[in-house]
Amino acid sequence: MRSTTAVEVEDLLRLHAPQVLGALVRRYGHFDQAEDSVQEALLAAAEQWPRTGLPDNPRGWLIKVASRRLTDQLRSDQARRRREETVAALTPRDAFTAPAPGESRAPSDDDTLTLLFLCCHPDLSPAAQIALTLRAVGGLTTAEIARAHLVPEATMAQRISRAKQKVKGAPFRQPGPDDRDQRLSAVLQVLYLIFNEGYTATAGRALHRADLAGEAIRLTRAVRRLLPKEGAVTGLLALMLLTDARSAARTGPAGELIPLDEQDRSRWDRETIAEGTALVEEALSEGAAGAYQLQAAIAALHDEAPSADETDWPQILALYDILLRVAPEPMAALGRAVAVAMVRGPEAGLAEVAELEERLTGHYRLDAVRAHLLEKAGDGEGAREAYERAAGATLSVPEARYLRMRAGRVGGGDGA
Repeated sequence: MRSTTAVEVEDLLRLHAPQVLGALVRRYGHFDQAEDSVQEALLAAAEQWPRTGLPDNPRGWLIKVASRRLTDQLRSDQARRRREETVAALTPRDAFTAPAPGESRAPSDDDTLTLLFLCCHPDLSPAAQIALTLRAVGGLTTAEIARAHLVPEATMAQRISRAKQKVKGAPFRQPGPDDRDQRLSAVLQVLYLIFNEGYTATAGRALHRADLAGEAIRLTRAVRRLLPKEGAVTGLLALMLLTDARSAARTGPAGELIPLDEQDRSRWDRETIAEGTALVEEALSEGAAGAYQLQAAIAALHDEAPSADETDWPQILALYDILLRVAPEPMAALGRAVAVAMVRGPEAGLAEVAELEERLTGHYRLDAVRAHLLEKAGDGEGAREAYERAAGATLSVPEARYLRMRAGRVGGGDGA
């Protein structure tokens, strides 16, 4: 045993929770009951470890305690005899020891990745995948997940419960070669959605949910440790880091939104930018560039520019052209429209925006970009109307305030 603080214990438990849950689900099944047992083990550790010190093998301690709780729970079920025999047959014999010398990856690390794949099961909706991932792998409480999605806790509890029922009985193993890429793609998409919701909340009074963005980065780092040669994983981590590095400069003293071209770049996290840039270079060397690698390369060009005026827009436009060939998504096309405007003038950008009308009808970002380009083109009245439409369509309070401020500025008002 070695001494430790409560904060260190909390960080350690957050790290080991998905590994312990994965170990129990792999060996026993019973997702719901395994999760309950893990939570009891985590509570016991949180109470004991600050007083008694860390055990030599914290993860093994947690697996052992959770296994005992799960065994007790199974014994109380109606099918006691059959389940006792199953538990006895499946009692883990190697869960409490460190990986054998020469092992490149601990079994519990594999369990974390398998758990991610399970939470992103194709039978689940994207909303259910995100909720289950945050609960089972991210360790967030149901109340925390509900607050992040602006729904009642009871509603989120039902969503998570239904998700667990859908994956009940699904084999706890990584997908085979035939569907590995598709399932990994779903895992990365879920992690990116979690990050985006944290970096720019789609609704509510706060612009930035640092806890969600940080959790997405932590989980993506975990996936990369398990799949270090997957270019898409490396690219996604780079994209998250390069984007999150600007977070301190995105809001003013009152929480108001500050756009990229007006941010104080001295407040950007240069250490994180350096890490992200190195990851971009690595990701681009790992085979054909995918969407995440290309988006990360665009983010790196923004982060490396000493000022907004010195941004390499021609190179960004070239990357967008490649990105749209790889992943022809409307939001990427909207980003390209901005790049076109910066290289060829606002009228050229507005022509690109007009072509996206059908694909992005009703989305506030379309009007926000249109307003920005109309303002650059000198059409104050058109810009004001577009800003107002965008402000009325977003559910984010900081974004709505910013857009109304811009409308007031170009319209000659005070933007109140």
